[in-house]
Amino acid sequence: MGETEISEIDLLTPMDQYLAAGCHIGTQVKTHDMEPFVYRQRPIGLYVLDVRKTDERIRVVGKYIARVNAARIAVVSGRVYGKRPVETFAHYLGANAFTERFIPGTFTNPNISGPRTYVEPELVILTDPRTDQQALSEAARIGVPVIALCDTDNVTTNVDLVVPTNNRGRKSLALIYYLMTRQVLREKGDIPEDVETAFTPADFEPQIQRY
Repeated sequence: MGETEISEIDLLTPMDQYLAAGCHIGTQVKTHDMEPFVYRQRPIGLYVLDVRKTDERIRVVGKYIARVNAARIAVVSGRVYGKRPVETFAHYLGANAFTERFIPGTFTNPNISGPRTYVEPELVILTDPRTDQQALSEAARIGVPVIALCDTDNVTTNVDLVVPTNNRGRKSLALIYYLMTRQVLREKGDIPEDVETAFTPADFEPQIQRY
């Protein structure tokens, strides 16, 4: 993957921002697949992800996504908190967002009918390989590369590139999709490395319904 150890000063965003968004917060389960990304285990049993590795992977996926035709990228989220981050990511990059129920056959059945039509992606990005299992299975069936946001309890079978992060949190999903969007635009040369974007992580964050 070409990853190298990076210092805190070289992170894509300050360490405090990763921590404030809860990107490091895992679960009480650690799979063998996710062991390389775990930093430590808290006394209460909660596993903590190494956000430096998260940062490294965002750089890697930024380079990869930038080389793919955005119109052939499918970004999927069956999680409610993933809906706005995915749709905002897709909006800025010109990708295809799938944030409602994923219709079986979307990637595999040319004769599919309904509100969603058959698509032929060149790259699939998943918010959670467990929740988005149908999309993962179909991507594997047609041999399309898969990038997935994975927490400590995820199994990464058929995932080609893992982005280790808390894939349940509202703020963590917003920050990760913001950083991936910004990194892709930088890799494509759409924004200079030293210039901030007009959008912020808040633009990717779902609004809390108040009653």
